[in-house]
Amino acid sequence: MDGRPMKARKTGLNRVIAAAGNSWRGLRACWINEAAFRQEVVLAVPLLVAAGVWQVGGVERALMMAAVLQVLVVELLNSGIEAAIDRIGPEHHPLSALAKDAGSAAVTVSLLLAVVVWVCILM
Repeated sequence: MDGRPMKARKTGLNRVIAAAGNSWRGLRACWINEAAFRQEVVLAVPLLVAAGVWQVGGVERALMMAAVLQVLVVELLNSGIEAAIDRIGPEHHPLSALAKDAGSAAVTVSLLLAVVVWVCILM
């Protein structure tokens, strides 16, 4: 410890409320700053509605919805990686490039997974 008093941690309902606020700010920031996130949300909304009304079983419906939502989750994580790397500095570094490329690849894999799940269920 460096001698400074520890920051009081929120507990119970205050912690849940603070976490919800953090989540809302993250979603809002990605919506405002990330075109890819906006595009994926615009595509996700009708897909989630379609999965909700399609005549499939409950497990299939859940898989279809989960695959779509996973794309959004991975995009949010990728945006966080990119923001952290950009915060470090604008100069090119191989590890920064690797982090950004790996995040982008994760988004691509999640998109492929969503397509595979939907095709397998609907065919």
